[in-house]
Amino acid sequence: MGKIIAIDFGLKRTGLAITDELQIIATGLETVESKQLMNYLIALFQKEKIEKIVLGEPKRMDGSDAHITQNVYLLKEALEKQFPGTPVILHDERFTSKMAVEAMIAGGMKKKQRQDKAMIDKISATIILQSYMAGE
Repeated sequence: MGKIIAIDFGLKRTGLAITDELQIIATGLETVESKQLMNYLIALFQKEKIEKIVLGEPKRMDGSDAHITQNVYLLKEALEKQFPGTPVILHDERFTSKMAVEAMIAGGMKKKQRQDKAMIDKISATIILQSYMAGE
């Protein structure tokens, strides 16, 4: 069984999370500059057996596309082209950033640590992955 990765794409930074081989536990992996994302993923695919990619799909509260949604659809196409045979699944990512900050507060992180957007992106990717796994 391979691992599943989740991507919380942003125009500047992208948060990543990954499962264990049994696909039981989701763990924050990294936050990378979005322009370096594909190179990072190519290297990751060479090291790990990745079975599936879960891509956070940004939507507004009313279900309409967010400002970045079209970029995510373009990324999905690029991932499918780069990693043929690896399913790329879109998964609703509404509230993940808010949930990430709440998790940081609950975990006792100081205000300065909670302002680290890279940390928020990584935790958001983990939440996307956990949500996907729970609904599968």
